[in-house]
Amino acid sequence: MGRGDYRLDSRFAPEAPPDPKGIMIGDGLPPEEVRRTALSALWTFPSILASAFIVAWGAECAQFYISQGLALALLAWIQVLPEFAVEAVIAWHRDVPLMTANFTGALRLLTGLGWPMIWVVYALSRRARGERPFWRPIELDAEHAVEVVGLTPALAYFAWIVWKGSLGLVDAGVLLLIYATYLFVLQRIPPKQHEEIEDTGVVPRLVLGLPSPWRPLTVIALFIVGGLMLYFTAHPFLESMIGLATTLGVSQFVFVQWVAPFLSEFPEFVTTSYWARSRGKAGMALMNMASSNINQWTVLAAMIPIVYSISLGAPADVPMAEHRIELLLTLLQGALGVVLLSNFNFQAYEALGLLLFWVVQFAVPDSRVVMCWAYGAWLAFEVVSALWRPGRLRAFRVFPALWRGQIVISPGDRH
Repeated sequence: MGRGDYRLDSRFAPEAPPDPKGIMIGDGLPPEEVRRTALSALWTFPSILASAFIVAWGAECAQFYISQGLALALLAWIQVLPEFAVEAVIAWHRDVPLMTANFTGALRLLTGLGWPMIWVVYALSRRARGERPFWRPIELDAEHAVEVVGLTPALAYFAWIVWKGSLGLVDAGVLLLIYATYLFVLQRIPPKQHEEIEDTGVVPRLVLGLPSPWRPLTVIALFIVGGLMLYFTAHPFLESMIGLATTLGVSQFVFVQWVAPFLSEFPEFVTTSYWARSRGKAGMALMNMASSNINQWTVLAAMIPIVYSISLGAPADVPMAEHRIELLLTLLQGALGVVLLSNFNFQAYEALGLLLFWVVQFAVPDSRVVMCWAYGAWLAFEVVSALWRPGRLRAFRVFPALWRGQIVISPGDRH
């Protein structure tokens, strides 16, 4: 099999078992073949991580060549490009359970670990600078209503997808339209706060310090090198995860759900950590990760039926009915995230609560149904609390004013 051939090795072809938790694609392989495939993780894991960093460095540099309104959206999209590459490989194989695992795992990682991590870094950095109190929330600005409200249409439409149990090309068109609308609104209402060169990592600062024409050429080279590494690594990376899961006796569904997103999205965690440590940039860090949530609920989800249909050779819907619980759990977490940010701050108890819920899912994979009820109860409480907390859903009132050019928000009315 050539390195550019994205057909699944028939030895790893699943027989679509009814229970995604019991998938073991490597069943029946000779022990030596399982070990060989598992050992390839020694180079595929570092390679996918390196490609993710190289592409992220290129994105951090490229954002300074475009308008501020699209800079964070571009950075958020390109930073999770490795996640798109892995999902595309799985979609090409038409492995619906692993498609669901990677897609839901990535989204839950962003909200359940990424958002709380930003608050933790922010709080520890403030303590290191001698600032008090430690439990102070991350404050958001009025223009951040675009990202908060921008998540809502995608989540609402995905509720329809979960209900009907399929993801088709029409759905892909609607999701892409939602994303295009989000970009249009973002361009119309550009953020006041954006990344400065001193906020970037070591490598982007070195690249941006190069003289012309080496600076733009180096940025282009980063994208080319990172893209080629992704192309040649994504498929071996998937097979090495399958082999490693088989060797360890771990469900492939669980392994792909947690390992693949963590490696592919690690550079974004590093970037947002830089911002969270900077005075006054924690809100921007949180919104960058929220933009990544929007990208994955729209563009990543839209890519799945497109690649699936191309692989099949005809338009087709991706059957999702057997994975409603996974999708519903992810949807409820996302909806809760929107509500928590709608009062323009991110409280310590909210960050630690999201982290706790994510840890429970990670440690106890069979807790999905229980966690659906837990997320649903928390979400219901926060929504109902708007009756005595007028600022709870303030972002939805601020957004129309933003659109009309009337950015008015009182800090005392954020809570």
